[in-house]
Parts: sequence; structure tokens; C-alpha cells
Amino acid sequence: MLSSKWFGSAGVCINENGELLMVLQGKPEEDKTWSVPSGGQERNETFEECCIREIKEETGYIAEVVDELKVKKGIYEKINISFEVHYFFVKIVGGKRKIQDPDHLIYDIAWKSIEELQELRLTFPEDRNFLLDNILK
Repeated sequence: MLSSKWFGSAGVCINENGELLMVLQGKPEEDKTWSVPSGGQERNETFEECCIREIKEETGYIAEVVDELKVKKGIYEKINISFEVHYFFVKIVGGKRKIQDPDHLIYDIAWKSIEELQELRLTFPEDRNFLLDNILK
């Protein structure tokens, strides 16, 4: 039986050079891996609001949701939690590059090219093709 369900959002942001906004993250004792800005939904927050807040916390950028891309659902067997993550296509409308993550899990913010994305160690390797497909659109 599942103990709990985790809800979150992720932001897919592509700049004018076709590069994807990514953050290097991990707990101090873990190997650091790359992912798009993402995180858990807070009480009374919509998925869109969660996405915008997480991008601001993790990158310093102010984003605007353009479109919902997909919903990823599954189960983290190891910790017995089911999850539902809403992925949004976003555009940057303000702010500046700055790590202000309250959880202190972010180590770098970078725009990654298609070539780099094919090689990076991703936090969620299953997202690689989905992210590449969105850059290539």
C-alpha cells in the first residue's frame, strides 16, 4: 500500500538560442545531477503557481506559463510514494540569474544545448527524450 502521494511541477524554458534552462542539484552527500527547475506543490497552490515559484526560487528568473506539456505519474518504489508532476512550457519575463533556493540543493544554473543535453547526467533520465523533443519543436 502506498504511504503518500507527492504533487509537483516542472518548468521547461528554452531561450532564443535553443538552449534549455537547467539546474544542477542534489543533497550535499549525493552526486549532483541536472534537471529542469521543479519542485513540490505547496498547500492551496495551483500547478502553474508551483512551477513559477520553483523557477524563481531555483534560478532567480520570473517565468510565465505558456502551455502545459505533459503530466508524469509513477511510483518511487524505494520510498513507497506515488508522484504526479505537471510539466509546463514557460517563458522568462523578468528577474536575473540567481540561486535563492530555500532548500540549498541547487549548485548551478545553466542554459544547456541539445548536444549537452544528450550527455548530461540527469536527475530524471526518463525525461531526456521528452526534453530533446521540446527543444527541437
